Amino acid sequence: MKEDNNKINILFVEDDPNLSMILKDYLEMIGYTVDHAPDGEKGVELFKENSYNLIILDVMMPKMDGFTAAKEIRSVNQLIPIIFLTAKNLKEDRIKGFEHGSDDYITKPFSTEELSLRIKAILKRCTMNYQLATEPANEQYQIGKFTFDSANLILKSDDSERVLTRKESGLLKLLCINKNNLLPREVAMEAIWGENDYFIGRSMDVFIAKLRKYLKPDPDVQINNVHGIGFKLQIKESSLPA
Repeated sequence: MKEDNNKINILFVEDDPNLSMILKDYLEMIGYTVDHAPDGEKGVELFKENSYNLIILDVMMPKMDGFTAAKEIRSVNQLIPIIFLTAKNLKEDRIKGFEHGSDDYITKPFSTEELSLRIKAILKRCTMNYQLATEPANEQYQIGKFTFDSANLILKSDDSERVLTRKESGLLKLLCINKNNLLPREVAMEAIWGENDYFIGRSMDVFIAKLRKYLKPDPDVQINNVHGIGFKLQIKESSLPA
């Protein structure tokens, strides 16, 4: 039965012609609009020409692999959800996928039903995260000498301005909400990634390291580990504006 997915546009980038035909037909059968690209270069080209709600990227492709394509896409749009498909099951590849901004990672072979459920979960999670990030009651946060505009994903000071990724912004917002209090790892992973496992934990550590780097110019602002169970955004009172 066709579902109400006709407003969702998917870019599907996969070089295997048989798999491409099967998955494209299936996704269209359940109501999605799907554009297919046979390699990473064509995928990036289509992405720049059209508007999509979600991207499915094979990792191993000719001309441009999925990780490189994702990097190109993320340089243009930090928010669009990305699913990686791969024939490999190495944890290093999965971690690399999350570091390149993926929202999910599916190892071949997989069922069409699993892919459908993953797509639904990601779209729901990204919508919830977007609504959280744009909540008007808490758009601005003062972090020492930095001002964090969570609605527009902007972290700025008198000396710099940086546009954050969706995950960086969501994680920093959680830290701000829990300022000077413990943010448990499990809470952060469930809120930002939608699940809690080893690979996502490794990915979150990468994002925490990036946030520390962004905030490093203010020595009165620290993101500290708490006995391996969580993180705490600590701001010295002397660093707060009068």
